[in-house]
Amino acid sequence: MSILERVQSVAENLTRAEHRLVREIIAKPRDVALGTASSLAQRIGVHEATASRLAKKLGFTSYAGFREAIRDEFIVKTDPALRVRNTLEAAQGGDLLSELIAREIEALGNLPRYVDAKRIEQAAEVLIKARRVFIFARGNAVTLGVMLEKRLLRMGLDVEILSGDSRDLAEQVLRMGDEDALIAFAFRRQPRHYAALVERARAVGATSISISGSLGPALAPAPDMLLSAPRSGSNDSFQTLTVPMAITNALVLTMAQKDQAKALERLETLGELINEFEAR
Repeated sequence: MSILERVQSVAENLTRAEHRLVREIIAKPRDVALGTASSLAQRIGVHEATASRLAKKLGFTSYAGFREAIRDEFIVKTDPALRVRNTLEAAQGGDLLSELIAREIEALGNLPRYVDAKRIEQAAEVLIKARRVFIFARGNAVTLGVMLEKRLLRMGLDVEILSGDSRDLAEQVLRMGDEDALIAFAFRRQPRHYAALVERARAVGATSISISGSLGPALAPAPDMLLSAPRSGSNDSFQTLTVPMAITNALVLTMAQKDQAKALERLETLGELINEFEAR
């Protein structure tokens, strides 16, 4: 198991101080891997024994072993070329397509263990009622962000993709209010600006929703609603967007199901408009 999967398996049993440690590890793995338990604890204001307890809860015999695992997982294995190489070696020259399909089926089969229908429904209700939906995605997640934007626009929602640097983001969320919603995608690492955006949403009373992988329970600050499930493959190998895409599609379809008459009316109007535009 990766460290993130270990965290997810014991998340409900972690203390507040241990959650703070996990968030620091995710945010600054290099500093943690090169430092001591004492320096880590001092930096975030917890007792040194907390670091040792966390290591044991995650299945390590000592903090030193935990720190070594952090180094291997977050520093050594984050290189994209190495992740692909590990995947190719795992296939051992066999049928890559069959290997990929098997991994995706396994990951999708496990999805209901992490995200149930009730949680999807709750998130759908938030988006249906939202005045405006802000979407934040970085890296590979941009694909999901664009897909979600298009589908929400087709349902008649006011949607905005958050993009650009710090200044651009600040300008875009200036109009965020208590009737709005923020959807943030986060996978291998917590994206830069994630924390600032979720804190802004919290400050103005907007609801924050995160769609994530194994990283989900370690996101800091935690979103109001978390839709998180492991993706196929391990953290040190190639991973696809199949699982988070399934979560995103389930969210959109549940919205349509809950407000079916309005959703279908919007789509019919869209079809008529497309025909009108194509006729000219």
